[in-house]
Formats: sequence, C-alpha cells, structure tokens
Amino acid sequence: MSTEVKVPTLGESVAEATIGEWLKKPGEAVALDEPIASLETDKVAIEVPAPVAGVMGNYVAKVGDNVAVGAVIATIEDGSPSAGAEPVAERKEAPVAPASDTVAPPAAPASADAAAALSPAVRRAVLEHGIDPASVKGTGKDGRLTKEDVLAAAQAKTAAPAPAAAAPAAPAPATPAGDRGEERVKMTRLRQTVARRLKEAQDTAALLTTFNDCDMSAVMAARERFKDSFEKKHGVKLGFMSFFAKAACLALKDFPGVNAQIQGEEIVYFPYVDLSVAVSAPNGLVVPVVRNVDKMGFADIEKAIGDLGKRAKEGTLTMADMQGGTFTISNGGIFGGLMSTPIINPPQSAVLGLHRIEDRPVVRGGEIVIRPMMYLALSYDHRLIDGREAVTALKTIKEAIEDPTRLLIDL
Repeated sequence: MSTEVKVPTLGESVAEATIGEWLKKPGEAVALDEPIASLETDKVAIEVPAPVAGVMGNYVAKVGDNVAVGAVIATIEDGSPSAGAEPVAERKEAPVAPASDTVAPPAAPASADAAAALSPAVRRAVLEHGIDPASVKGTGKDGRLTKEDVLAAAQAKTAAPAPAAAAPAAPAPATPAGDRGEERVKMTRLRQTVARRLKEAQDTAALLTTFNDCDMSAVMAARERFKDSFEKKHGVKLGFMSFFAKAACLALKDFPGVNAQIQGEEIVYFPYVDLSVAVSAPNGLVVPVVRNVDKMGFADIEKAIGDLGKRAKEGTLTMADMQGGTFTISNGGIFGGLMSTPIINPPQSAVLGLHRIEDRPVVRGGEIVIRPMMYLALSYDHRLIDGREAVTALKTIKEAIEDPTRLLIDL
C-alpha cells in the first residue's frame, strides 16, 4: 500500500511552486515528518515532510517541474527498505531528474549518491569547479552542502601550491569553434521572481539615487568600547546594522513619505517601521523583514537580523518572514562594494545602500586627516518622495551615525 505525498499549503496568494530537489531517493527509509523534497516558491524554499513513515516510492514530478498546491508529487510505500525495494525497483524507469538537451559538462562528482542529494545550484558549482562533494563538509541543514561550501573548497584548491611539473606540458589543443562548453541552466523560481520584480521597479517607479558619505569614527569607537560588555549581557555581538536601523527609524519618523507606499491612487503612510534586510542565501538574495524595528533596542535588532541571516543560509525562512516591509537596508559593503545605486523593493518607496568602510583623507577643522568613511546611497521613488525629503532624510541618517548621541535624544 502506498501513501500519496502532496504539495502543502504554501502561504497566502501562493498557488504553485517548483521542485527544487529531492532529499530522499526511491528505496530509502523515510520517517514520519522527515523532509523528503524541497520546493522553491517565489520567495523561499519550503521542505515537504513525509506524511507517514515507510519507504520512499515513486517520483511523480521531477526536479524543475512546476506543481500546484495539493498536487501529488511522490508516493511512500509501507514497510522497511528491504520490503519496499521490490515495488520501487518495478518503477525504476520513472524519471528522477529533468532531461537536458545540452551537452553534459566534462567532469562529474566522484560519488553518484552525493550528486543526487545536491541542489541544482550546488550541483552546478561542483561540476564547474571540479570538486568532489564527498571531500567537503557541509554547513547547511542536516550537514548538506551549500554553494558557499563548494566555492570555499574551490578557493582553497586554487590557493594550494601546484606540484612541480616533471616535463614541459604539451600545448593544449585548440578548442573547436562553436564548442566551448557553454552550459544552459533553467532559472530558479526565486531568480525569476527577483528578475521580474526588479524590472517592474524600473518600469513603474521614477527611480533616483542620492548619495552622501559618512564618518564611521564615532560608531566604530562606541562599538570597540562596548562590544565585550554588550555581548556578555545580551548574548549577541554589537554590529553596525543596529546603528543604521536606529538611524533610519529616526529619519523615517521625520520624513514619513520615505516610509510610505503608493497603492493605486492613494499614498499609504505607516506609523511603524517594518525593516526589510537584504541577506544572502544559497539560492540568491532574499529580503526578510524585521517587524516594528522602531520599537526595538540595539540588542533586539542584532538578534533579529542575526536570526534571519542564519535561517536564510539554512534555507528555513518562511513565507511569513518575507511578507510586508516598509523600508529596506542593503549592505553591499560586506562584499567589498564601494558605491552602488540600490533598486527599491516594490511596493516600497526607498532603500538605503551601505558600502565598505575605507580610510580616506577628509578635511576637519581646516586640516586634512584620515577617517574611516562609508558612502551611503538612498534610492527612492520620485513619484512620491521629493528630492528635498530624500536628501534631508539621508543627511539625518549620516548625522546620527557620526554622532550616535542623537539616537538617544531623538534628534
């Protein structure tokens, strides 16, 4: 007897998802509520739990297929792996992975079992860099490999000294024209959604970016002074994001239009700040939300952002984590970016871009001195926000960072 595995409810207004990867192979033992598949929605990856214990049976859908809520995607057979091997073997011809009409990459992971358990993004990275997945320790959920694990292994492999050659190598044969090993990979649902929303922002909003630079000396000094006692008391490190979140709330309170949205022919003003924070996940950039950040202290902000970042890396963010948001902070500085023009996150009207801290010469009191400086960028929808509001809001953030006392006295 077999039990059908169906696509669970995915969240409000989400009707379908894409099969991202199978976490269990036919014939493997499955425990009750054990994740057996990963679904990619427009915003997050969702794991499908086993409705019963038994043996993984037939795949009804393959990786890359779009499936609706309630659709049957697999079966689970009764019994143990030994008992269930025979019925599974009878359906061995069922497709397990999507067919491809492209040329196969020249290299493959050493272990077929390891390759089957990898997500499409990780599998692609393994093939591209020639990494044996069995030789890399995974940091993802349940020890699974992430794309970052593979890239780190590839970087370590490149950094290792190459053995001395016994004889001059023969020149490589010329690559035939038209056959350079190109690879075509279907865009994930998340990447398609990101692409569509960013293009919608460009097509709909009147985007404009204003810049300023910020002296980070005061914040860095405060962080250095209190970091140990802060972590000891609150159990979390004191970072820069809490300072910028508090500074942004200060500016949004004085300039509510920067925290507002255009909905139809109306402007909606929010008396609260739900802060969207752009974080990196294995499948791309995601923007989970810290709610009521204007009511939170430094420690609560750091804990909330740290938790969202950890769950983004593990792929355990939920649809509820991604919904809403009135203003966004994107920190490109962690990747070394010096300056950028961030794109707003619709239907929001503004986004603050942070960048790397760099020692630069500046004039203070008529003298040239070296200060740790950061470029700030505020992109905004000019349909709703005037230039004066945007420039002054960014100036407020700059002043609050340069003199954190303003955050305490609401100035």
